[in-house]
Amino acid sequence: MLIVDDQELFREAIALTLGRDPRIASVVAVPGGAEAIEHVRAHGVDVVLMDIRMPGIDGIAATREVLRMRPGARVIVLTTFDLDEYVYEAIRAGASGFLTKDVAPAELADAVIAVAAGNSAMSESATRALLGFVRGGAPIAASEALDVLSAREQDIARALATGASNEQIAQRLFLSENTVKTHVKAVLAKLGLPDRVHVVIWAYENGVLRPGA
Repeated sequence: MLIVDDQELFREAIALTLGRDPRIASVVAVPGGAEAIEHVRAHGVDVVLMDIRMPGIDGIAATREVLRMRPGARVIVLTTFDLDEYVYEAIRAGASGFLTKDVAPAELADAVIAVAAGNSAMSESATRALLGFVRGGAPIAASEALDVLSAREQDIARALATGASNEQIAQRLFLSENTVKTHVKAVLAKLGLPDRVHVVIWAYENGVLRPGA
């Protein structure tokens, strides 16, 4: 995995912490977006912890380029602040979620492992906050984007777009959590989306849910 942050003490502390976790095979730390792009070009990467505000190539541009070079990589945005327009743009660029820099070490390590397994590094409350940014955009045209999904998968997609957890979806649709997990995987595969965070953006941009829904 790769840590990208222009604050030397912070990135080295994170590298030391994550390097002790037996679930993480390798940790490299670099000071900026340009170095991150060069490292990925030369060596590849599985998971990136990406600072969003850096001189030169910022975290948004670096995220976009890293994922262009290595589509299977996963990016977690690190920020001093809660969800804002910069984090939102990084998620639009392909990041799988965000964490604030005061995150507990154990939570950070768990987030890295979760993202590596194909999940999102974003809490339900943060996902709901993301809706506010999407809802504040331009009016959305009608879409046939759901046609690729079965009727049940459409229900799952709509629920994911509201930030609902698997447990909440299971209760809402009277399904087992294992069944929900299976449907979620199918929805992501059919829509070509990396994780449930991007279902939120996709749903509003394609008119699946309307602002204020």
